[in-house]
Formats: sequence, C-alpha cells, structure tokens
Amino acid sequence: MIGWRGLAAFALVLVAGGSAIAASAQDGVAALRRQEYAKALAILGPLGRSGNATAQAYLGYMYANGYGLPQNYIEATTWLRLASEQGDPEAQYFLGLMYNKGQGVPQDYVEAYKWLDLAVAQARGRQRDDWVRIRNAIATKLSLAERTRAQALVMAWLARRAR
Repeated sequence: MIGWRGLAAFALVLVAGGSAIAASAQDGVAALRRQEYAKALAILGPLGRSGNATAQAYLGYMYANGYGLPQNYIEATTWLRLASEQGDPEAQYFLGLMYNKGQGVPQDYVEAYKWLDLAVAQARGRQRDDWVRIRNAIATKLSLAERTRAQALVMAWLARRAR
C-alpha cells in the first residue's frame, strides 16, 4: 500500500514530467536544427503521437524532407494536417505548400490558399512577408470564384475553431 509520501512523490514526478514534456518539443526542434535526426525523432515522435501540435508539425516537416526517416509525402501530410487542425501556423504553411505541389494530397490551389491564409494570419515580421508573397502567388492561380471559395473555407475553419 502506498502512503501519502509515495503519493506526494508520484505527484511530484507527474508535475516535473509535465514541464519536461513542454520543453521537449523545443528540444526536439533544436535537435532537428542541429541535424541530429535520430534524437529529434526520439523526442518528437512520442510527443506527436500524444497530440503535441509543434511535434506533429515538425514530424510532418521531417517526413516531407526525408530528415532522419524515408521521405513520405502521405505521412508528412497526415502529421501536418493534425497540427494544422490545432492551429499550428508552421504546419498550416507547410500543408498549404503540399497542396500547392500535390505532394501527399491531390493538387488543390483552393486548399493551398486556405491553409496559407490561415498561416499568414498568425505570422509576424519577415516570416509574414515571405508567407504573404507565397499565398499571393497561389492566388494568381485561382479564379475569382475559387478565391472566394477559399476565403469562405478560411472563415468556416475559424468559426469551427472558435467553438
């Protein structure tokens, strides 16, 4: 039988583990930037499977580029979609690019515009400038009706997210 000290110790481990998990996504991203792909995958994989949007976004990025695992556009879009639906702007940006190129998903400029527009809404500074330029380039591929539909999809996504 576990006494109150055992329960207190267990609670402390849970609390400490929670803060370690929060830092781990950033540790995984840092490992990825250092090109330590096995370490990044070891950190980001479990976090992504547990629903961490940042980890999911970077797992999608790793699959899309073949960093530390075989390049797989279908797997990349799966992870990017999970993170995008949670509102992660980097995932939304990369998912938009995947739709633009038809990598892992059917090529769809309306969907590409939608995801890029959602990403742009959260971007700041130079990143925003770069993402706006890409979104606007995709907009040139759309008819007025398609662009209107894409903007309606953005508004519908935002409305679902607000609920």
